[in-house]
This record gives sequence, C-alpha cells and structure tokens, in this order.
Amino acid sequence: MFEIEQRLLDHGITLDDMVTAAMGLYVSHGMPDEQAATEIRKKMQKFLGDPNVASLLLGAILLEDELYTKRKNSEIADDPIFLLSDEILGMAIAECIGGTYARFEFTRYDQKKPGILAKLGPFLDDAVAGLIAGCTSRLYSESL
Repeated sequence: MFEIEQRLLDHGITLDDMVTAAMGLYVSHGMPDEQAATEIRKKMQKFLGDPNVASLLLGAILLEDELYTKRKNSEIADDPIFLLSDEILGMAIAECIGGTYARFEFTRYDQKKPGILAKLGPFLDDAVAGLIAGCTSRLYSESL
C-alpha cells in the first residue's frame, strides 16, 4: 500500500531492522523468540498493507523529509520537547493496530529506542515505534 515498504527502505529501514528492534524489548509470553520474531514479521507485513497504517507512516515519512531532512539547521533537529505531532503519529499507528494496550507498548519503544529506532529522525523513530508497538501488543494479546 502506497509503496510504504519501499519508502521505508529508501530511508534505510528494512523489515529485518524493524523485527530486530521489536525483539530488543520482546517479553516472552511462552513463545520462543524465533517463533515470536516470525509472528511479528507477519503482523508487520500485514499492517504495512493496511491503508490507515500506511497513510500514517507516509505522513511521518513526508514530515521527516520536509521538516528535518531537507532543512538545514532544522528547528526540530534535536526532537524538542514542544514537538508533539511525532508522538501523536506513533501512538495513532500503535493504537490503530493494537488498541489501547499498544499505547503503553509504544511508550516502552519510544523511551528505549532499540535497534534502528535510535538511528532515525524525530518522525520516523516514533512512526516505526508505533508499528512495532502495535504488532507486539497484538501478539501479546493473542498469546493470552
């Protein structure tokens, strides 16, 4: 949907990177790590095809490009405290996939920034964290 996987890849974000980041904070619910990684990958592939998730990710990509990447001396280069729209996008993606529980999972990934999340700009780190959080939260809920 919206070539979102290719657009993420153009920003150096692979599906493998996102699964690795997800596994960085994975909490076992009786499922072996390898199986969990496979299930998370499947969920990510599914939700990257969802028009709502894809459009929110696209919004984050475009905002990152316009307000961060293309701007010399960007006002948001250090992800300032007054910038909230990046967090809102990340939470929206997480909740779209995993409901209210995913908001709390998003906070874990947003604060710790495992793997690829630590290398991304202010919009993409939260958007990808939202995707990860939604998918891991859904996995946890389905495992119970």
